[in-house]
Amino acid sequence: MGGRENTPVQKPELLDDVRTLPVERIDMGMEEFNRVLGGGLVPGTIVLLAGDPGIGKSTLLLQAASHISQNTDSRVLYISGEESAQQIKMRAARMGMKKAGVYVWAETGLERIEDEIRTTKPTLVIVDSIQTIYSGDLPSFAGSVAQIREGTARLLALAKGFNIPIIIVGHVTKDGNIAGPRVLEHMVDAVLHFEGERHYQYRILRTVKNRFGSTFEMGVFEMRNEGIVEITNPSQAFLAERPLLSPGSVVTACMEGTRPLLVEIQALVTGSSFGQPRRMSTGMDINRVNLMLAILEKRVGLSLAAQDAYLNIVGGMKVQEPALDLAVAVAIASSLKSRPCVSQLVIMGEVGLTGEVRGISHIQKRVREAQKMGFNSCILPQGCVEDAFKGLDIIEVKTVNEAIEVALV
Repeated sequence: MGGRENTPVQKPELLDDVRTLPVERIDMGMEEFNRVLGGGLVPGTIVLLAGDPGIGKSTLLLQAASHISQNTDSRVLYISGEESAQQIKMRAARMGMKKAGVYVWAETGLERIEDEIRTTKPTLVIVDSIQTIYSGDLPSFAGSVAQIREGTARLLALAKGFNIPIIIVGHVTKDGNIAGPRVLEHMVDAVLHFEGERHYQYRILRTVKNRFGSTFEMGVFEMRNEGIVEITNPSQAFLAERPLLSPGSVVTACMEGTRPLLVEIQALVTGSSFGQPRRMSTGMDINRVNLMLAILEKRVGLSLAAQDAYLNIVGGMKVQEPALDLAVAVAIASSLKSRPCVSQLVIMGEVGLTGEVRGISHIQKRVREAQKMGFNSCILPQGCVEDAFKGLDIIEVKTVNEAIEVALV
């Protein structure tokens, strides 16, 4: 009761009377990382970084820690529950990290971690990973729901109490969800997903939750021998090896947060050798692809019932927005007819069940990105473009059938 009596009493106050304090964000050393965080890391926040094993989470954080520790007054505490200090040293040497004030500590006891943070008050704390941290006050084992919840709650109290940013690494399940209790994502200030196919060099850092910035932002990185390198022009990187005048290849523009991004969609349609035709999709929801196949069969009159259909978004990208519908439909038709698309053409639009092409959001940003990348014509839903783009041929269509007739050579 004595502790509760000494706690200062907060009174309700008008929103207009609340004082706003200036926030100086911490530079993570990479513009793509800063973009995803909303402009940098805010002091006193706790960030959850999740991703598949071996995707590069520890490498990314070690590089950020090295950059932050270059400042003379900075002290970064890297707590590893999965690797020894020698293993981290070997990774840092392979990446060519300079001598920096990064303090590495192989520790899993929550009470000892709390004491160290209270004593040293570091500039940044990295916990890799939250599933390895355990408290002696609880009877359960490390990685259990109770231990994860307790560890995150106490780290959160330290972050807010001492205004120290803490980044915790989280495991993911085989389904791609963050392991542990769902409340874990509610407790932290930001949730970042680090994803990518192991056979691709590109890695995508996405914002799922951010109390200090916009959600669904995206940063693009490339995995190299010397570490992770940011890609400042993702559209150029994803289109670098695009084949010209190849049937089934279509370029479209998607939105990742506030950033427009050009990606190549490839479709392969071929006669089925079995009674049941196969449908496969990489980077896009297979149910959406099946919907486009049904619309093309019913509304356009294409014979696809006996055809295998394979669809891929090049570069390991995963896109979940309906603005890709029209590009997917045209790519499938292009492969079926063995007719390539017009050169330097970008296609975008949502497709309805009756075969109509519907409007999409952020159309100006998408078109400007296409123009910046050197494309000279765009197929868009009718009535959604208000500005005139010099040197760019805008083709407006009402139906999927119209788009296919205009797009294919």
